[in-house]
Amino acid sequence: MRTTPENIRGFLLYKKYLPWEKQLGLVNQIRAVVREAPMVSLSTPTGKKLSVQMTSAGACGWFSDRKGYRYATSQISGKPWPKIPAPVLDIWNSLVSKVRKPDTCLINFYDSKAKMGLHQDKDERDFSWPVLSISLGDDALFRIGNTFRGGKTESFWLHSGDVLIMGDSARLCYHGVDRIKFGSSNLLKQSGRINLTLRVVY
Repeated sequence: MRTTPENIRGFLLYKKYLPWEKQLGLVNQIRAVVREAPMVSLSTPTGKKLSVQMTSAGACGWFSDRKGYRYATSQISGKPWPKIPAPVLDIWNSLVSKVRKPDTCLINFYDSKAKMGLHQDKDERDFSWPVLSISLGDDALFRIGNTFRGGKTESFWLHSGDVLIMGDSARLCYHGVDRIKFGSSNLLKQSGRINLTLRVVY
């Protein structure tokens, strides 16, 4: 594990934080979550389908439709979200806090054509807590901007096992994924990227 982060405009990047064995273990944990809460393709308020497939674990999960973006306390089926796997919480405990636990773990899957436009994570009630992001699988070209729309942006590659923390001055910066380098990792049998983001919501 790499314990000294690289600071990129306030984003703290722990390169290769997770060794291969831990990455495999996390993938197996996420598969168990997906069996309880299957991946879905959500719609934006304009009715467009997101290219990223999503599910969640924890006290709440992410949801979007024509009524807008929001956190939901249960799945579309009405079932509660599965618990956040202990190995995922261990990463939060090591890098963020052993006292305050995250309320949710959002799970995004990127196939060869998936991407995510620049956006802010601003639906949480307390911005003093960071967002912790875990990359598993194929490389992703991650773009960061400013706390306002427009202006200069910067891009860098996230690799399998990297952990990124968005806090302090970077907490409300716009960010997104331009594309993934499909087939760049053999962590997932059919390639693709899994991204986990841990957040304090309430």
